[in-house]
Amino acid sequence: MTINEIQDEIIDEFSCFDDWMDRYSMLIELGNGLPPFPESDRTDTNLIDGCQSKVWFTAHIEDSMVIYQGDSDAILVKGIVALLIRVLSGHTPKEIVDADLYFIDQINLREHLSPTRSNGLVAMLNQMRLYALTYQAVSK
Repeated sequence: MTINEIQDEIIDEFSCFDDWMDRYSMLIELGNGLPPFPESDRTDTNLIDGCQSKVWFTAHIEDSMVIYQGDSDAILVKGIVALLIRVLSGHTPKEIVDADLYFIDQINLREHLSPTRSNGLVAMLNQMRLYALTYQAVSK
């Protein structure tokens, strides 16, 4: 699936809920579905600056695709991590760098986050793009 197809799928899933409490529950479920994050990767190097809670991301290249792993110590943020990984993981660095992540605004996620959580979302996206840019530069 393309990044846009995944975003459209997420928009569809979130449109089933009118109440934001239901959407928060869905985010929490998504976070609970993340694969275990290795304790050895819970380092300051992998910690995202600018997040209210602790958020870790790692990335590696597999068959020319960026594969992300992430985790958070906050259940709601862990769900956001799961969403971002779902959208961006398994795509080429160029696809990730060029992606217009419209799903965030379409599901009204940003407006339902506190300002500090919203800043954390931006910091997570920046780090994910930075990983992709780094892999893109290395592959040239």
